[in-house]
Amino acid sequence: MELLTINNVWMMICTALVFFMHLGFAFLEIGLTRQKNTINILFKNMFIITVGLLLYCLVGFNLMYPGFESGDLGIFGFAGFGLDSPTVIDPETRKAILDLTYNAGYTYWTDFLFQGMFAATAATIVSGAVAERMKIGPFMIFTIIYVGLIYPIAGSWKWGGGFLQTLETPFYDFAGSTLVHSVGGWAAVVAVCLLGPRIGKFKDGKPQAIPGHNIPLATAGVIILWLGWFGFNGGSVLSADPGLTSLTLVTTCLAAASGGVIAALVSTLLYKNLDLTMFLNGILGGLVGITAGADQMSPTDAIMIGAIAGAIIVFAVSLIDKLKLDDPVGAIAVHLVCGIWGTLAIGIFGNLAGGAQFISQLIGIASYAAICIVSSFLIIFIMKKTVGIRVSEREELEGLDAHEHGMDAYPDFRLNEH
Repeated sequence: MELLTINNVWMMICTALVFFMHLGFAFLEIGLTRQKNTINILFKNMFIITVGLLLYCLVGFNLMYPGFESGDLGIFGFAGFGLDSPTVIDPETRKAILDLTYNAGYTYWTDFLFQGMFAATAATIVSGAVAERMKIGPFMIFTIIYVGLIYPIAGSWKWGGGFLQTLETPFYDFAGSTLVHSVGGWAAVVAVCLLGPRIGKFKDGKPQAIPGHNIPLATAGVIILWLGWFGFNGGSVLSADPGLTSLTLVTTCLAAASGGVIAALVSTLLYKNLDLTMFLNGILGGLVGITAGADQMSPTDAIMIGAIAGAIIVFAVSLIDKLKLDDPVGAIAVHLVCGIWGTLAIGIFGNLAGGAQFISQLIGIASYAAICIVSSFLIIFIMKKTVGIRVSEREELEGLDAHEHGMDAYPDFRLNEH
C-alpha cells in the first residue's frame, strides 16, 4: 500500500508538470508571433486544454484504451462513454488493491488525468503552426474532432494494445515522439499547406523574417516546457521506480542540452549570427527526439540523439522555408521532423537497437502519417470549402485580437506593427 501511494503521488506530480507545459506552449507561441495576435493565441490554448479534457473524459480515454481482445484487428475499439472506475471486489486483499488501481502503480483516476494532459498537446502543436491567419471557429472545430477522435484512436494502436503493440517486434514509443508530437506535426503540415503563408512572409519567392514581439517570453516558455518534460517523460515510467525514473530524467536533460548547443553552433556556422530562436528550438528538438526512448538510452546515446536533433532543426527550418511553408513558431521542424528522428533512433541507439526494431519503427511512423494526414486533410479541406479557414486580408493586417476578440493584450503599450 505504501508503494502504491508513493507511485501514485509521483504520477500526480508528473500530471501537474505536464499541465504546466501548456503555459510554456502559450508563452512560446505568443513570444514568437506578433503583438496583435496575442489574445487569439491565448484563447486557442485555453480552449484546447479545457475542451480537450472534457472530450477525453467523454470519449477519448475509452477510445484510446478500449481493451482489445485476442483476435481483434487492433485498429478501433470503444469501451463506452464516460469514466467508470474498476470495482473493488474484496478491499481486504492485495488483489482488490490492484483491481482498484487499474494498474499496479497508480489509480484509475490518476491514469485518466495523466493521459488527458497528453491529449491536448497534439492540437497545441497545430495552434502554433497556423498562428496569425486561421479563423478561430474552424480551429475550434478541428480541435474537437482531432483531439476527441483522431488522437485517441491513433494512440490505441500502440498504448492501447493495438496492432502496433502486437507486431512480432512491437513498435516502441516510450512517451510520444510519434504518438503525441508527430500526430500534431503531421496535422500542422496539412494545415499550413491548406492555409498558405502569412501576408509578407515571402517576397519574390524569398522568405522574409517576421520577428516575434517578445523573445524573453518565448525563452521563458522553453524553460517551462523543459521543466514540464520531467513530468512528460518521467511520468511515462508509470511508477516511482528510482532507477528508471532517474535515468529517464538524466537522458531527457542531456538530449535537451545537446540539442540546444548543436542547433546554436550549426546555425552560427551557416548564418554567421547567434540566433536565440534557433537555440530555443534546438532544445525543444532534443526533448522531442529523446521522448521515444528516454528509458532505453545511456547518457551518451541521449547526447547523440539530442545533438542530431539540434542539427536537424536548423536544416528542417531552412527546408520548410524553401518549400514556401509558413510556420511561425517552428512547430513542424520541432515536433514532426524531430519526432520522426527520435522514433527511428530507437532502432539505432540504446537497448532496443537492431534491424527488426528499426523496421517496426518505420511501420509505426508510416501508420501514424497515414491516419493523421488523411484525417486532418479531410477536416480542414471540408471547412476550407464550406465556412472558410482563413481570415480576411484586412483582419490579418490589423490583427486577429481586434477582429475576432475585440480585445488588446497590451492596451496601454502598443508597438508599431505592419
